[in-house]
Amino acid sequence: MRIGIACYPTYGGSGALATELGIELAARGHEIHFITYAQPFRLTSFHEGLFFHEVEVPHYPLFEYPPYSLALSVQMHEVARKHDLEIMHAHYAIPHAEAAWVAKQMLLREGRDLPVVTTLHGTDITLVGQDPSFWSITKFSVEQSDGITAVSNYLKEETHKAFVCGDLDIRVVPNFVDPEIYKPGRDDCHLRALAPHGEKIVMHISNFRKVKRVDDVVRIFAGICREIAARLVFIGDGPERAAVTELAETLGVLEHVVFLGKLESVAELLACADLFLLPSEQESFGLVALEALASGVPVIGTGGSGLAEVVDDGITGFLHPVGAVDDMAASAIRLLNDAAMWKRFSAEARDAAVSRFSADLIVPMYEQFYREVLAAGREARG
Repeated sequence: MRIGIACYPTYGGSGALATELGIELAARGHEIHFITYAQPFRLTSFHEGLFFHEVEVPHYPLFEYPPYSLALSVQMHEVARKHDLEIMHAHYAIPHAEAAWVAKQMLLREGRDLPVVTTLHGTDITLVGQDPSFWSITKFSVEQSDGITAVSNYLKEETHKAFVCGDLDIRVVPNFVDPEIYKPGRDDCHLRALAPHGEKIVMHISNFRKVKRVDDVVRIFAGICREIAARLVFIGDGPERAAVTELAETLGVLEHVVFLGKLESVAELLACADLFLLPSEQESFGLVALEALASGVPVIGTGGSGLAEVVDDGITGFLHPVGAVDDMAASAIRLLNDAAMWKRFSAEARDAAVSRFSADLIVPMYEQFYREVLAAGREARG
């Protein structure tokens, strides 16, 4: 199949999943065309059958806010015509599903059809899409898609509730991980640099937005430090970085915290970790938690959202209510102090990631869904 993929190229679960999906599909013989304003951050090397088309946005004095979605629609239209795309896969509802719908209408006027598949990732529904400025266009774009997937049952249900569309057919296709990239391997990681005195390594990876509750990560770590010699490794960056640094200093743990910033590859670092913290307000799935599990790293996080579909409480990690930092710290200390328990959780984590979320299991679900959408389109046209 010849497939267009529109996504955010920056750090975040939706862009990471879209890029990894494109790479996997290309490896399976499909022709993949990424359409976005910059090269996706995980697209770091040449892959046969995979192409990148940059969306260039005009900066005329007339435009106080450059119309990216319109430029995206135009590029989608041009790439679809030039490369005879069979399907457009929009990751994240706004603006990608909306732009894909516009491109589809342009092509229909030329006697061509371009089925649109939209994958919902989380904040496009739970945060951005529910803003009054975007609610109606998000609802319209999702409902006009030819096929819709969500990364978890939690997100599927949230979409139905948020947009009053309980009869909308949404296929759940979870995120996936390549177990050959994310795997245990402490002998090959940067253990000595991160924990020069043999400290336990606690890790957090995110875009440092408020929803990630990065301040809770520091509070949990401070609790751990009262009992165990440990180092907290932060990967990523974002608006809460300065506040987190200040809090770590206030709690007296800053000297035990390492900020590594944005990194293109985190697999070798996850392999070093003893524990992964993800105390977010909500997670529609928690791709980075899955990557931690595949690396044999137990996860401490929050229940009540999509993370509960990834982390098995009491088996591959522990889940607690949002903000329960003392309980999370206690669970972390329990795991880190009990070598036999940690080893059992680590093995279960790896097994769960491979047996339930391996790319070899999930990518064929997308391929099958594409075929179903294309078949339904042919049937509708008679």
